Amino acid sequence: MSTAYRSALLVAPSLLIFSGLFIAPTLYFLLVSFWRFESYELIREFNLGNYREVARDYVALGIYTLFIATIVSLSAVTLGFIYAYIARFKAGRFGSIMLFVALISLFGGYLMKVYAWRTILGTEGIINNALLGLGIVSEPVTWLLYNPPSVVLTLTNFLFPFAMLPIAASMRGIHDSELESARDLGAPFTAILFDHVIPRCKTGITTGFALCFLIACGDWVTPVLVGGRMTMLGNLIAAQFGEFLNWPLGAAMSFSLLATAFLVVLTFSQVMRVFDWR
Repeated sequence: MSTAYRSALLVAPSLLIFSGLFIAPTLYFLLVSFWRFESYELIREFNLGNYREVARDYVALGIYTLFIATIVSLSAVTLGFIYAYIARFKAGRFGSIMLFVALISLFGGYLMKVYAWRTILGTEGIINNALLGLGIVSEPVTWLLYNPPSVVLTLTNFLFPFAMLPIAASMRGIHDSELESARDLGAPFTAILFDHVIPRCKTGITTGFALCFLIACGDWVTPVLVGGRMTMLGNLIAAQFGEFLNWPLGAAMSFSLLATAFLVVLTFSQVMRVFDWR
């Protein structure tokens, strides 16, 4: 038995599971997106009506969703880069502990973090209690919660490890001696950062941005729990599948958002190529 044949046999179970759980459902809903929905029935007739409806009625909401997702992703990547840099080059023996703490935060649970921020930002939360205790305000402030900034803050907190860990992995390939040599030659911190560190972490930064952006685009729980009346495209997609049972329109909205999100990620990866020129 050849090596290639044995390798194919070893990979085959994983490919079958991946195809059955991911590729097949994706292709099915792509097909559904071209069907019609009338009188609570799926009409299996190919048409572009769902995509025309998305382009006509949901472009503004889609742009707003992409805008929020971009802010969240850039915030998470920036904080993740700073955290990874400190853990790798400044924290010494405590760097591994910092990475471990960030890693175990992934096991804290998404909803737990959402409800934690809802409590922190609420009228009876830590911030309001501190403001009242210091006499800064006479009654609890209500503008901390149920607005876009609270959604950005909550999603950034949740997605921070997804951005930081790929960047930290990229930084492992940078040796301390390289940075020390640059300092000995008189290079300022900004030159070391933009000419050496960021170009070497370009793959990790792009990966972290892509993970955060794709997750933030499709999120619908956070806008409901901490955004109040704030609506993102994910909320309408969830409503189409759950409340209205309009699977074709929901599928068309999903694939439209997915395609646009990939374009944004591709654009970000091209922007990161500017560091190849330095």
